[in-house]
Amino acid sequence: MATTTHTVSNQAPPLLGHDVFGTDRVLGEAVERHLPPEVLGEARVGLTALGRAAGSAQAASWATQANENPPKLRTHDRYGHRVDEVGFHPAWHRLLGHAVGAGLTGAWDRPGGHVRRAAGFLVWTQAEAGHGCPLSMTHAAVPALRAEPEVAARWEPLLTSRVYEEGLRPPLRKAGVLLGMGMTEKQGGSDVRANTTRAEPLAEDGAYLLTGHKWFCSAPMSDGFLVLAQAPDGLTCFLLPRVLPDGSRNPFAIQRLKDKLGNRSNASAEVEFDGTWVRRIGEEGHGVRTIMGMVAATRLDCVTGSAALMRQAVAQAVHHTTHRSAFGGPLVDKPLMRNVLADLAVESEAATVLAMRLAAAYDDGGESESAFLRLAVPAAKYWVTKRCTPLVGEALECLGGNGYVEESGMPRLLREAPLNSLWEGSGNVQALDVLRVLRREPLALNAFLQEVGRARGADHRLDAAIRDMLTELADLAGIEARARRVVERIALVLQGSLLVRWAPPEVADAFCASRLGGDGGAAFGTLPHTLDLASVVARARPVES
Repeated sequence: MATTTHTVSNQAPPLLGHDVFGTDRVLGEAVERHLPPEVLGEARVGLTALGRAAGSAQAASWATQANENPPKLRTHDRYGHRVDEVGFHPAWHRLLGHAVGAGLTGAWDRPGGHVRRAAGFLVWTQAEAGHGCPLSMTHAAVPALRAEPEVAARWEPLLTSRVYEEGLRPPLRKAGVLLGMGMTEKQGGSDVRANTTRAEPLAEDGAYLLTGHKWFCSAPMSDGFLVLAQAPDGLTCFLLPRVLPDGSRNPFAIQRLKDKLGNRSNASAEVEFDGTWVRRIGEEGHGVRTIMGMVAATRLDCVTGSAALMRQAVAQAVHHTTHRSAFGGPLVDKPLMRNVLADLAVESEAATVLAMRLAAAYDDGGESESAFLRLAVPAAKYWVTKRCTPLVGEALECLGGNGYVEESGMPRLLREAPLNSLWEGSGNVQALDVLRVLRREPLALNAFLQEVGRARGADHRLDAAIRDMLTELADLAGIEARARRVVERIALVLQGSLLVRWAPPEVADAFCASRLGGDGGAAFGTLPHTLDLASVVARARPVES
């Protein structure tokens, strides 16, 4: 067949071979803002190396392979023995190994650890989001395990290790382990107090046997799991190792893997317990309180992961329109496209700035910052994860038909986008958690108001939004039915206050005008045309053209 019938032109080159961290001005500024000077240089070196790896053709190839070859369940060996193993493509292990080696499962005991890890998580998630699930849970398990210091002393060094060892062996014989989680059951979902899995105590102190099931068990290839079950004194948290110290397999029957909308590289499973040995973590009857430390940390990763998806989507959209010409010039210079891109960039920047502020609060660890997190994390998780899907969909549209094709990578981003809004409690659960904090913890509201008050007087639209928010909070009539409205306003006010303090004026102006001042529409691309939109778009460009 003749190959001279046409010449390929006006196609954007792939966005490869760039430093994902170094070209993200918003993230770089946040790292500099929140990290102590004594660790900033070392952190930059590590994040730059991770950023270059995330933007490489090699990482892109691993991501494609891991998603085109999803995990497979093997329930029995050739002789009929149950093995309940999940197999992954080698690309998955390379992605996971690189992430563990970069320290993305450990943050709790190093200076600026949460900011450094959050920045790395935001960078590396842009390479491939599915393997972020075991990274997140392994990192987040630490505060829950500390309810049993003896258990934490054995497991924590393995959870925070920079060595990735695939395969099932006794955990304490490995150089590094991964931890998953099993909370929800088919009859209860988010209502974990409806769980029916039973935990029968053994003679050995703290040891129990489980009988029951989990409807969603995340990362079933992990070395251990935190699970909830009904002990004699009520719902309790337990640590479940997949392999027992003598090398035998703990009963852990994987019934099937979930066939999910997105997150295809990662495994989620339905599992059954029948005489499964576990170790109690925390007191009997206090399972929810014990595991909430893990839940809060994974909720922050939902915010950070969504911010990563947003950033990658915006980077792809700006890159494509910079190199694509239409109607006589580059798409990026067309007024309407510029408005769309600027609006997307503002949303992405607000998500990143908020995620990094929350990570910094974890590093601070003081009473006020801890109180602030109890309100801000569920509010941020509610709002940022909900904004992710429409943003990715709009960014995909910026690529036109090219964006609807799998090879662009945009469909994978779009399928991934709704996950973080579902994981660790859907929107209603987050909204109700915010109401619970408002009712029971006045210190949390005070800490939040102190935070947003640092921007008082800087923008009249922000000041007005804070007053409106306080009016909403003062009216308790029908508050549960208004919970989403209240939480949305809390999140927007918090984002606005952070951008007014730390973002360039053109970004803060665009956010306050459209998100707080009512001068914007329901769709992206409806910013006031009088704003400096070109500067907003230029700030979001992933590479210099």
